Amino acid sequence: MGFLSKQVWRDSRLPSEREKLRKAIYRDLSHDSNVLAFFYGGSVGKRNEDVYSDLDLRVVVEEEAYEPFLQNKKDRAKNWGDVLFYEDFPWASYSIAHFRSFIKVDAFYYKKSDLLPSPYLEDLTIDYDPYGFIAELTKQSKQLKYEFTAEDFEVWRGKFFAYLHEVYRRVHRQEYNYAFKMINDMSFSIVVGWYVVLGEVPNSFGDWSKVEGARSPLSEKQLHLLKKWDPGKRDINFLAEIINGQLDAFLSVHNSLASRLGIMVDENWIKEMIGKV
Repeated sequence: MGFLSKQVWRDSRLPSEREKLRKAIYRDLSHDSNVLAFFYGGSVGKRNEDVYSDLDLRVVVEEEAYEPFLQNKKDRAKNWGDVLFYEDFPWASYSIAHFRSFIKVDAFYYKKSDLLPSPYLEDLTIDYDPYGFIAELTKQSKQLKYEFTAEDFEVWRGKFFAYLHEVYRRVHRQEYNYAFKMINDMSFSIVVGWYVVLGEVPNSFGDWSKVEGARSPLSEKQLHLLKKWDPGKRDINFLAEIINGQLDAFLSVHNSLASRLGIMVDENWIKEMIGKV
């Protein structure tokens, strides 16, 4: 596979290959009268892409053209370059095309009525917006503030405790890969709490993009903890040590969020849930 050195030359060309794809996408979509706008989210949207960034393309089409676009989404990607394979579902409103250049394009298709202001839409790179409504959408989105509500808090901590209990069950069944997944979900739950405390908009659950690495908003200490919580060793004592560390971090951010939201913490209730394992 050559993870360390085999593809050095290929990888050095990825940024230029990505730009070639963007130009091809522009030439194709901007000349289609059914396309109302298109823009990029993700790292290109935030303008912090690196060598390995893909293209998170968002295409807004006329209402009556929406279904035909979805039916032809794979053929559409062929207009932009040499597609190696796809990874999407036939019924999905998106198409993920992997090109031979090792760039992938996640193309999502929308009707205009699908798009509403959201904190997740404040960082976009707009390539085509002749009617200006994407620019207006971005402007309105920037005025919104991500809110982590008391209801969000209850869901968040409930899922964490559910993952904790599931680790116990799966280890005792010797279903270690399942247990590893639950431990990773516990880590991500803690990351969500850290993001909220930092004033960052959390990723969709399970989306580890930019949580680690040079573009992470987390502190060195937090990143170090994530490394310490890597599962993979089928040893109960080793996993117990990870979970104890996760519990310390979770309780710290849990109490911080509870204080911020004005929620009383029932210590006995918390201890009872943890004590089940």
